[in-house]
Amino acid sequence: MKIFVTGATGYIGGSVAEKLMGAGHEVTGLARSEEKAALLKARGIEPVFGTLDASEILTSAAQAADAVIHAASADHPGSVVTLVTALERSGKLLIHTTGSAIVADHADGEFATAAPLTEDDYYEPVPSRRSRVDMNRYLRQAAIEKGVRAIVVCPTMVYGTGRGLQSQSDQIPKLMAISRQVGAGVYFGQGLNHYSNVHIDDLVDLYLLAMEKAPGGAFLFAENGHNSFKELAGMISGHLGFGGNTVSLPVEQVIRQYGEYARLGVASNSYVRAANARRLGWSPTAPSLAEWIQALPPA
Repeated sequence: MKIFVTGATGYIGGSVAEKLMGAGHEVTGLARSEEKAALLKARGIEPVFGTLDASEILTSAAQAADAVIHAASADHPGSVVTLVTALERSGKLLIHTTGSAIVADHADGEFATAAPLTEDDYYEPVPSRRSRVDMNRYLRQAAIEKGVRAIVVCPTMVYGTGRGLQSQSDQIPKLMAISRQVGAGVYFGQGLNHYSNVHIDDLVDLYLLAMEKAPGGAFLFAENGHNSFKELAGMISGHLGFGGNTVSLPVEQVIRQYGEYARLGVASNSYVRAANARRLGWSPTAPSLAEWIQALPPA
């Protein structure tokens, strides 16, 4: 198949693109600069020069492909509408990547949710994530109303070394950076909040499985475990050589340093269970988050 990947220079999209090429698919990838286009070409990915706002370029690339994997942004409504419109009545596959911050709360580290959410459970998103939830619903509805085999994949906290140009995720490297600054593993508030997590290799496998088996309209969480942020602080402390010492920081500090989005990324509960993915036959095999951190080279 010929597959168009947005975010092909990123952590998730780049890792998926590598796996697709390894499986014998032809991959084209969106590139925002000549430098990134050259890097894609060096990896065997045919670059498509443009941005998410370039609707004509997105439309042409999507229509020329057999399938589209949208991994460039979970918060760009225009590109989602463009891709759905481009593929309308084609029956082609469109996989959109969102993120589990859609179920995040404003716990600020002070409490844990009682049980994980599955894909079919009701939740009320915080205001800053309402537009992301609306996009996911629009995509799933496109499978019914617009003749697109639209699927939504929802990763949790992703860890592991990526296969693309960007080899690391977002949350854990930032937590490690803050921990280095203060000389201890850090958490926020009481650190009671839980976040589900998934290894990048297992996540990539889910994309390929969804391509093969998921029906249009499917929504798939991707997780293979969960931890409180206080537990994660202890893991990071051990890795950085701080002897397991941890320290609580005020939530306002991470907001000042990284913005309001980081509040949802490290101080909220985002605790889910990938029921639909497992029904599809997804069976994660990569190391757990604790095992992966323990196996990292000494910092």
